[in-house]
Amino acid sequence: MSYIEAFILGIIQGLTEFLPISSTGHLYLGRHAFGLDDAGLFLDTMLHIGTLIAVFVIYKSEILYMIRKPFSKLSFILIIGTIPAVIVGLLFEDFFDGISKTGSTIGWEFLVTGLIMYWADGAKKGAKKLEDLTYTDAWVIGSFQAAAIFPALSRSGLTIAAGLFRKLDRETAAYFSFLLSTPAILGGIVLQSRELFTGHVEAITLPALLIGTVTAAVFGYLAIVGMLHFLKNHSLKVFSYYVWALGSIILILQFTGIF
Repeated sequence: MSYIEAFILGIIQGLTEFLPISSTGHLYLGRHAFGLDDAGLFLDTMLHIGTLIAVFVIYKSEILYMIRKPFSKLSFILIIGTIPAVIVGLLFEDFFDGISKTGSTIGWEFLVTGLIMYWADGAKKGAKKLEDLTYTDAWVIGSFQAAAIFPALSRSGLTIAAGLFRKLDRETAAYFSFLLSTPAILGGIVLQSRELFTGHVEAITLPALLIGTVTAAVFGYLAIVGMLHFLKNHSLKVFSYYVWALGSIILILQFTGIF
């Protein structure tokens, strides 16, 4: 993997982890375009570490607060919101690993992501803030996050949509979605790290890994800040149009045997 490829993949991971367009789906497409289909596990782990750094930087106050007060409402809300993804991940890990490797369903998943976001954005607007979030809200949003175990169902897109369904305002829905990504990304890194010690580790140079990781962190930070600002006055529909177009192109290419 060249340094340019590592840089581009870092940009893809950093932006699409928090833009509601699916990081896993885009990373699969990026690796496929560069002929790096086998360079998966170790690279993905390092890129996710990059995006986790971005979340830690932006949410450092919240994270320190939960460390100091582990039994606070915010801590329990994050735990409850994470439980559905843990259950689905543990029960169906092998099944979803197989789907992720083939990429056979990502076109349809992009279309579903767009549909859910478009539906949520058209729902009656809410005004709930983070302090108004209930445990039921956290469970519902976490259940949408669990569904995003499919490779091209956007985790951020589905959790923001779920927040809108639960009458959070757009900015708060995005804010909680990104905060909820912390245990999800961390859990993914732990699982991937476990597999690294038991399976084949692809040969990627240290400079390339560092470039990809740092780039993912920088662009992840920009994506979070940009999305929080964007959703103050804009809707999710523009992202729906994008993933619909991308999903349609992928399905056409798959049907014609090009992809």
